[in-house]
Amino acid sequence: MEYGLIGEHLPHSFSKEIHEQLADYTYELHEVAKEDLDAFMRARDFKAINVTIPYKQDVIPYLDEISESAREIGAVNTIVNRGGKLCGDNTDQTGMAQLIRKIGLDLTGKTVLILGTGGTSRTAQYVAKKLGAGEIHTVSRSGKDGSLTYETAAEVCPQAQIILNTTPAGMYPNPDGQAIDLAPFKQLEGVMDVVYNPLRTQLVQQAHSLGLPAEGGLYMLVGQAVAAVEIFLDKKLPDDALDKVFASVLKAKENIVLTGMPGAGKSTVGAMLAERLGMELLETDGLIEEKTGLHPSEIISTQGEAAFRKIEAAIIAEAAMKNGSVISTGGGAILKEENIRHLKANGRIYFLDRALEDILPTGDRPLSSDRAALERRYRERYDIYCGTADTRIPVTGDAQSVAETIRKDFLS
Repeated sequence: MEYGLIGEHLPHSFSKEIHEQLADYTYELHEVAKEDLDAFMRARDFKAINVTIPYKQDVIPYLDEISESAREIGAVNTIVNRGGKLCGDNTDQTGMAQLIRKIGLDLTGKTVLILGTGGTSRTAQYVAKKLGAGEIHTVSRSGKDGSLTYETAAEVCPQAQIILNTTPAGMYPNPDGQAIDLAPFKQLEGVMDVVYNPLRTQLVQQAHSLGLPAEGGLYMLVGQAVAAVEIFLDKKLPDDALDKVFASVLKAKENIVLTGMPGAGKSTVGAMLAERLGMELLETDGLIEEKTGLHPSEIISTQGEAAFRKIEAAIIAEAAMKNGSVISTGGGAILKEENIRHLKANGRIYFLDRALEDILPTGDRPLSSDRAALERRYRERYDIYCGTADTRIPVTGDAQSVAETIRKDFLS
């Protein structure tokens, strides 16, 4: 390996595609078991590597040189082999500071709560100090070494204004995890989460629901990669490299989610979008039929709507964790809050708003099989469609024009 990333588990890392957009080299994802780290580091068989969980502190004893910032932080994520001498640095702190600025958080004199006490927490503490934070408190499960516990954090530090999550809570494949509830922190001004897969964790989504600026760690990931490449190659990258690659990776990872009444055109528009953008099309009703062998109408008719919604929720949770897909949902998918949370984790929701008079009832939809039932469903759901969508798309023209409107909005 010449260039790459080492860590214990790397199947869902975005780093390879980021580095290969930034530089002209092959970047490998190299999983190293804990018992093999010593041999790997002693062999020094690489030009330059990044280091991730759980080795950011473990690699330090093998280094010949370490930057001042990495020494102060006590964690290294970037190592360059210079003629057999290993030189360590920490570019996470660069990416984190860039993310905090992107979110628009001002830490000057603020009370900052840092979730976690590992290597990335050390980076967050360093960055918070550099950005002028007033009080800095860490939170851990054990409460050791002066940390608060998750159970007592809101009681002991209710005045927290900024929360920085450095734990893997909410990271794929456990996207429902959330380190702390934000509701008790009445003076909170914003949230940063280092987790980037999914793009928007439950923590970030809760912050948004409270009207707070918040963002996951993708911008930080790209920012630290830019800084690492500059160290790897000993050259300055263009000033716009970070924003260009971030936009490119975000578009590749984000899903387009279509919601709307049965008959609004989701399947047709979804197929057009998938073809035009080269994305996978996932129709949740079709996935349900593949899994159960039954059409959704059969499940509702024989087992009831509650049973169907449970199956639908499981299918949506699985589909929502994919990247770069068009997801066409069933008409009632928006009725469960958990579905919306899952869909928003990696997706942008577009509500296809077709006028009621333009929607026809059909016999294969037991919940809207006649005009009266269709009107009831429309009245029950319309405000939910609007409230859960990122963008409302009036369906007044043909499917091609609707698909093109969404395509342009998604790529803008």
